[in-house]
Amino acid sequence: MRPILAGILLFLTISFANAQSYSIIDGKAIKLYREAEEFTLSRQYDSAIEKYQDAINREASFLEAYVKLAQLQITVGELENAEKTVIAGKSRLSGKNATTQHKADLGWVLTHVYLKQGRFKEAYQGFAATDPLFDASFRRLPNYLEMKSQMEFLADQLENFRQIEKEKLPEPLNEFRLQYFPVLTADGEQILFTKRDGTGNNDKEDIFMAFVSPDGDWSKPQSIAQSINSPYNEGTCSVTADGNILIYTSCDAPDSEGSCDLYIAYKINGMWQRPKNMGKNVNSRSWDSQPSLSADGRILFFSSNRKGGFGGNDIWYSVMQNDASWSEAKNLGDVVNTPKDEISPFMFFNNEILFFSSNGHPGFGGMDIQLSKVVDGEFTEPENLGWPINDQLDQVALFITAQKDYAYFTELTSSENEHDRSLLYRFKFPEEISLGENLTVTEGKVFNSQTGEPIDATLSLVSLTNDSTLYMFKADGKTGQFTMLYPDRAISGLYVEKKGFIPKIYNVERDKIKNVKDLKVELVPVAAGEEFVFENVFFEFDQFNLKPESITSLKRLVKFLNENPNVNILIIGHTDNVGSAGYNQNLSLQRAKSVQDFLIEHGFHEGRVLVEGKGDKEPMVPNSNPENQALNRRITIKVL
Repeated sequence: MRPILAGILLFLTISFANAQSYSIIDGKAIKLYREAEEFTLSRQYDSAIEKYQDAINREASFLEAYVKLAQLQITVGELENAEKTVIAGKSRLSGKNATTQHKADLGWVLTHVYLKQGRFKEAYQGFAATDPLFDASFRRLPNYLEMKSQMEFLADQLENFRQIEKEKLPEPLNEFRLQYFPVLTADGEQILFTKRDGTGNNDKEDIFMAFVSPDGDWSKPQSIAQSINSPYNEGTCSVTADGNILIYTSCDAPDSEGSCDLYIAYKINGMWQRPKNMGKNVNSRSWDSQPSLSADGRILFFSSNRKGGFGGNDIWYSVMQNDASWSEAKNLGDVVNTPKDEISPFMFFNNEILFFSSNGHPGFGGMDIQLSKVVDGEFTEPENLGWPINDQLDQVALFITAQKDYAYFTELTSSENEHDRSLLYRFKFPEEISLGENLTVTEGKVFNSQTGEPIDATLSLVSLTNDSTLYMFKADGKTGQFTMLYPDRAISGLYVEKKGFIPKIYNVERDKIKNVKDLKVELVPVAAGEEFVFENVFFEFDQFNLKPESITSLKRLVKFLNENPNVNILIIGHTDNVGSAGYNQNLSLQRAKSVQDFLIEHGFHEGRVLVEGKGDKEPMVPNSNPENQALNRRITIKVL
């Protein structure tokens, strides 16, 4: 029984148990009513319903029996019968023994019927008509306060109805009896979901996948890999934007910390490697499930009912450390989590919007999909996605594509003649629900400039305005390939780094690497005589003071020198051809000294970081236009 229904049942039972009299005096009908109450307390609902019906059949004006019968019919899911019962009871309110309390009780139950049926306008109107009938003591009860809060929520939501058209995913998808929790790779070309053949003890969960062709047809679903699926239950997975890191749930495996644990697997050369339990920093002795990885694979969100939370199930998170280990999981806090349940987190690809399912925030009656935005590192108060994305049923998960076009979800269907089925659906995601900036993709390969061998370099996308790492990706060690997905945001730098190699630095906007599919990144081994352009070091016009946007690159240079303690460098300043040669020579030297001063402040000896100014003597490109002149105003670093 759902907790809210139990609360209704408890309140009405107490209400009538303390009543001094009934609306009738027929002793036989009252005896049937009390027998029904006994059956209700022992949860023999079918017998209780029969007895309440017998009491009404004997005495048609038995108003208390109408209330109790309708309430039980709600509990067992007979909503149409419950509505008929309440309407029949309301038709008897003209009798001489009918009181304001009877009118209030029947109106209260009918409001719940409408809510359970998804008839929200009628529920709101019915409550508004009934509310003046409730006495002061009832208005102080938690059930009333919760209902009042929901009606205030509905008042705001009913005017914001969005028309959506659900579309069942075509064959050969949805070929199983149960398939749920769909996720897609960033390019939208692969779908992964949990598959189960039935609800029996021998019907286990597995992760299945399918691919879409250029013409939009899906391939026949198949097991993701023998290395992933096992004799145990595997499901509810999450994959990075490039599809190379998978985190999923496995239950009752021999190496588990509790009932269900999170496991991680890496794809190398197109093959999934043997998964590993994510360990005690992430998993607990309790239920840990429903993972969601950030697009770059650095932050993991998941749901758990472990100790230390705010309710039953809470959203928790863990961060990948520099050594590829995972930090101790932390609760996401009471802005997102409530005393009730929060499950199925999904962090959108821009790392700025978290979707999750909750019955603790204002909603339409069941588990509703909520969104919370990350602003200045903090999660905002969750917002309900509204009607009809949410309705009276449980909405347990939602996945939105990187292209922002479709939302994928699972819908449970059932009928009297068929077993329950869960099928995969999608709908066009409403444009009026903001998902932040558009996303852009950069794909390519990192390799050794001398040997051509692939390099498992780290690629960091950094906001130059505040030196914050927006995304961090890893190139495949076997192929050197990488896929980066990130917001289309100005003033960002891309830093490609690997110990033993000279870093490659890009200015994302100026170097025009957005939506490039074949970016070839050549890393040069550290060796005397090698020189590279020190990108993203900025000065005011005709000045040599470093601008704040330079801090990211300067810190990267500190890191490079620390990783290569035997390396000395020459910092060389260059200018364009505007101004006299002598003036440009001095300006370039002063700019090189500004970089040197920063390094000295960070503990490096002056003799290790030498400077030189070359003015306009060595342009990269002809000073024929403003764009070329900007390229020639630069700092280069030479290994000595």
